[in-house]
Amino acid sequence: MIREGQTLLVATRNRGKTKEFREAFLKLGITVKDLHDIEGIPDIEETGETFEDNAFIKAKAVADIVGLPVLADDSGLCVDALNGAPGVYSARYAGLSASDEANNAKLLQELAVVLGSADQADNQLDSALEPELLSSARFVCALVLYDPADKGRLQAEGTVEGNILRQARGNDGFGYDPLFWLPSHQSSMAELPLDSKNEISHRGQALRRLMAMIGK
Repeated sequence: MIREGQTLLVATRNRGKTKEFREAFLKLGITVKDLHDIEGIPDIEETGETFEDNAFIKAKAVADIVGLPVLADDSGLCVDALNGAPGVYSARYAGLSASDEANNAKLLQELAVVLGSADQADNQLDSALEPELLSSARFVCALVLYDPADKGRLQAEGTVEGNILRQARGNDGFGYDPLFWLPSHQSSMAELPLDSKNEISHRGQALRRLMAMIGK
Protein backbone atom coordinates (compact mmCIF):
# COMPACT_ATOMS: atom_id res chain seq x y z
CA MET A 1 0.00 0.00 0.00
CA ILE A 2 1.10 3.58 -0.54
CA ARG A 3 3.74 5.10 1.72
CA GLU A 4 5.70 8.31 2.29
CA GLY A 5 7.55 9.59 -0.77
CA GLN A 6 5.21 8.01 -3.30
CA THR A 7 2.86 9.68 -5.76
CA LEU A 8 -0.87 9.29 -5.40
CA LEU A 9 -3.17 9.94 -8.33
CA VAL A 10 -6.59 11.27 -7.45
CA ALA A 11 -9.19 10.16 -9.99
CA THR A 12 -10.80 13.56 -10.46
CA ARG A 13 -10.66 16.63 -12.67
CA ASN A 14 -12.30 18.71 -9.98
CA ARG A 15 -9.62 21.14 -8.82
CA GLY A 16 -11.55 21.87 -5.64
CA LYS A 17 -11.36 18.25 -4.55
CA THR A 18 -7.69 18.00 -5.57
CA LYS A 19 -6.85 20.99 -3.41
CA GLU A 20 -8.42 19.33 -0.37
CA PHE A 21 -6.68 16.00 -1.00
CA ARG A 22 -3.30 17.62 -1.70
CA GLU A 23 -3.38 19.56 1.54
CA ALA A 24 -4.29 16.46 3.54
CA PHE A 25 -1.70 14.08 2.06
CA LEU A 26 1.08 16.64 2.27
CA LYS A 27 1.20 15.79 5.98
CA LEU A 28 2.12 12.20 5.07
CA GLY A 29 4.80 13.18 2.58
CA ILE A 30 2.71 11.92 -0.35
CA THR A 31 2.59 13.87 -3.62
CA VAL A 32 -0.89 14.23 -5.08
CA LYS A 33 -1.66 14.53 -8.78
CA ASP A 34 -4.99 14.44 -10.55
CA LEU A 35 -6.33 13.66 -14.01
CA HIS A 36 -5.20 17.03 -15.33
CA ASP A 37 -1.64 15.75 -14.93
CA ILE A 38 -2.14 12.46 -16.80
CA GLU A 39 -3.12 12.30 -20.45
CA GLY A 40 -5.27 9.65 -22.04
CA ILE A 41 -7.50 8.71 -19.11
CA PRO A 42 -11.04 8.16 -20.40
CA ASP A 43 -14.14 9.06 -18.44
CA ILE A 44 -15.04 6.14 -16.20
CA GLU A 45 -18.69 5.16 -16.26
CA GLU A 46 -20.12 5.12 -12.77
CA THR A 47 -22.46 2.15 -12.76
CA GLY A 48 -22.54 1.39 -9.04
CA GLU A 49 -25.61 1.57 -6.86
CA THR A 50 -23.76 3.05 -3.88
CA PHE A 51 -21.12 5.72 -3.35
CA GLU A 52 -18.64 3.03 -2.33
CA ASP A 53 -19.29 1.00 -5.48
CA ASN A 54 -18.61 3.99 -7.71
CA ALA A 55 -15.45 5.00 -5.84
CA PHE A 56 -13.98 1.52 -6.26
CA ILE A 57 -14.95 1.34 -9.94
CA LYS A 58 -13.11 4.60 -10.62
CA ALA A 59 -10.05 3.82 -8.47
CA LYS A 60 -9.42 0.39 -9.98
CA ALA A 61 -10.09 1.41 -13.57
CA VAL A 62 -7.66 4.32 -13.43
CA ALA A 63 -5.03 2.42 -11.43
CA ASP A 64 -5.03 -0.40 -13.95
CA ILE A 65 -4.25 2.15 -16.68
CA VAL A 66 -1.54 4.22 -14.97
CA GLY A 67 0.03 1.62 -12.66
CA LEU A 68 -0.03 4.02 -9.69
CA PRO A 69 -1.96 4.01 -6.44
CA VAL A 70 -5.23 5.79 -7.11
CA LEU A 71 -7.65 7.46 -4.75
CA ALA A 72 -11.22 7.90 -5.93
CA ASP A 73 -14.19 9.31 -4.16
CA ASP A 74 -17.85 9.31 -4.84
CA SER A 75 -19.60 12.04 -2.98
CA GLY A 76 -23.14 13.23 -3.06
CA LEU A 77 -25.99 15.03 -1.46
CA CYS A 78 -28.94 13.10 -0.05
CA VAL A 79 -32.02 15.26 0.55
CA ASP A 80 -34.73 13.84 2.77
CA ALA A 81 -37.62 15.67 1.07
CA LEU A 82 -36.47 14.09 -2.23
CA ASN A 83 -36.22 10.58 -0.77
CA GLY A 84 -32.43 10.67 -0.82
CA ALA A 85 -31.99 12.24 -4.25
CA PRO A 86 -29.81 13.30 -5.95
CA GLY A 87 -27.61 10.68 -4.21
CA VAL A 88 -25.18 8.89 -6.54
CA TYR A 89 -26.42 11.12 -9.37
CA SER A 90 -25.36 14.32 -7.59
CA ALA A 91 -22.62 15.29 -10.06
CA ARG A 92 -24.90 14.77 -13.06
CA TYR A 93 -28.26 15.66 -11.56
CA ALA A 94 -28.99 18.21 -14.28
CA GLY A 95 -27.41 16.03 -16.99
CA LEU A 96 -23.98 14.77 -18.03
CA SER A 97 -21.28 17.43 -17.67
CA ALA A 98 -23.75 19.69 -15.87
CA SER A 99 -22.26 22.72 -14.10
CA ASP A 100 -22.55 23.24 -10.35
CA GLU A 101 -24.97 26.07 -11.04
CA ALA A 102 -27.20 23.83 -13.16
CA ASN A 103 -27.24 21.08 -10.52
CA ASN A 104 -28.08 23.58 -7.78
CA ALA A 105 -30.86 25.06 -9.87
CA LYS A 106 -32.37 21.64 -10.53
CA LEU A 107 -32.22 20.77 -6.84
CA LEU A 108 -34.19 23.88 -5.94
CA GLN A 109 -36.67 23.23 -8.75
CA GLU A 110 -37.28 19.67 -7.56
CA LEU A 111 -37.75 20.84 -3.98
CA ALA A 112 -40.20 23.50 -5.14
CA VAL A 113 -42.28 20.83 -6.86
CA VAL A 114 -42.22 18.47 -3.87
CA LEU A 115 -42.78 21.06 -1.19
CA GLY A 116 -45.33 23.03 -3.17
CA SER A 117 -44.96 26.43 -1.56
CA ALA A 118 -42.75 28.41 0.75
CA ASP A 119 -45.21 27.90 3.61
CA GLN A 120 -45.16 24.14 3.14
CA ALA A 121 -41.39 24.20 2.91
CA ASP A 122 -41.08 26.01 6.23
CA ASN A 123 -43.20 23.33 7.88
CA GLN A 124 -40.85 20.54 6.83
CA LEU A 125 -38.45 21.45 9.61
CA ASP A 126 -38.72 22.21 13.29
CA SER A 127 -40.15 25.69 13.77
CA ALA A 128 -37.07 26.70 15.76
CA LEU A 129 -34.99 26.51 12.59
CA GLU A 130 -34.55 29.41 10.19
CA PRO A 131 -37.47 29.77 7.72
CA GLU A 132 -35.04 29.84 4.79
CA LEU A 133 -34.36 26.12 5.17
CA LEU A 134 -36.19 23.70 2.89
CA SER A 135 -35.25 20.18 3.96
CA SER A 136 -32.90 18.19 6.12
CA ALA A 137 -30.08 16.63 4.13
CA ARG A 138 -26.63 15.15 4.37
CA PHE A 139 -23.44 15.01 2.38
CA VAL A 140 -21.92 11.54 2.02
CA CYS A 141 -18.41 10.71 0.84
CA ALA A 142 -16.97 7.27 0.13
CA LEU A 143 -13.21 7.09 -0.47
CA VAL A 144 -11.43 4.10 -1.95
CA LEU A 145 -7.65 3.85 -2.32
CA TYR A 146 -6.52 1.08 -4.66
CA ASP A 147 -2.89 0.07 -5.22
CA PRO A 148 -2.38 -2.06 -8.34
CA ALA A 149 1.04 -3.23 -7.11
CA ASP A 150 -0.44 -5.44 -4.40
CA LYS A 151 -4.15 -5.08 -5.24
CA GLY A 152 -4.58 -3.57 -1.80
CA ARG A 153 -7.76 -1.63 -1.08
CA LEU A 154 -8.62 0.79 1.69
CA GLN A 155 -11.98 2.48 2.06
CA ALA A 156 -13.57 5.00 4.38
CA GLU A 157 -16.80 6.96 4.57
CA GLY A 158 -17.85 10.25 6.10
CA THR A 159 -21.15 12.10 6.47
CA VAL A 160 -22.20 15.56 7.59
CA GLU A 161 -25.74 16.55 8.48
CA GLY A 162 -27.35 19.83 7.52
CA ASN A 163 -30.21 21.47 5.65
CA ILE A 164 -30.92 22.86 2.21
CA LEU A 165 -31.12 26.63 1.86
CA ARG A 166 -33.73 28.32 -0.29
CA GLN A 167 -31.01 30.63 -1.63
CA ALA A 168 -27.30 30.05 -2.16
CA ARG A 169 -24.86 31.62 0.30
CA GLY A 170 -21.08 31.96 0.12
CA ASN A 171 -18.47 32.10 -2.61
CA ASP A 172 -16.10 29.33 -1.54
CA GLY A 173 -16.47 25.59 -1.97
CA PHE A 174 -18.01 23.87 -4.95
CA GLY A 175 -20.87 21.59 -5.90
CA TYR A 176 -23.85 21.99 -3.57
CA ASP A 177 -21.83 23.77 -0.86
CA PRO A 178 -23.62 27.15 -1.29
CA LEU A 179 -27.00 25.50 -0.62
CA PHE A 180 -25.90 23.36 2.33
CA TRP A 181 -26.59 24.95 5.71
CA LEU A 182 -24.67 23.83 8.79
CA PRO A 183 -26.73 24.57 11.95
CA SER A 184 -23.67 23.93 14.11
CA HIS A 185 -21.76 26.77 12.40
CA GLN A 186 -24.71 28.97 11.40
CA SER A 187 -23.28 29.20 7.90
CA SER A 188 -23.37 27.47 4.56
CA MET A 189 -20.59 25.08 3.61
CA ALA A 190 -19.46 27.65 1.02
CA GLU A 191 -19.00 30.31 3.73
CA LEU A 192 -16.44 28.29 5.67
CA PRO A 193 -12.67 28.71 5.26
CA LEU A 194 -11.03 25.60 3.79
CA ASP A 195 -9.46 24.55 7.11
CA SER A 196 -12.81 24.70 8.88
CA LYS A 197 -14.57 22.91 6.04
CA ASN A 198 -12.02 20.07 6.08
CA GLU A 199 -12.55 19.68 9.81
CA ILE A 200 -16.27 18.97 9.55
CA SER A 201 -16.98 17.98 5.95
CA HIS A 202 -17.94 14.49 4.79
CA ARG A 203 -14.78 14.37 2.68
CA GLY A 204 -12.66 15.61 5.56
CA GLN A 205 -14.04 12.91 7.85
CA ALA A 206 -13.46 10.19 5.27
CA LEU A 207 -9.93 11.47 4.59
CA ARG A 208 -8.93 11.40 8.25
CA ARG A 209 -10.21 7.86 8.60
CA LEU A 210 -8.37 6.77 5.46
CA MET A 211 -5.13 8.50 6.49
CA ALA A 212 -5.28 6.79 9.88
CA MET A 213 -5.40 3.45 8.06
CA ILE A 214 -2.44 4.42 5.87
CA GLY A 215 -0.43 5.52 8.90
CA LYS A 216 -0.72 2.14 10.61
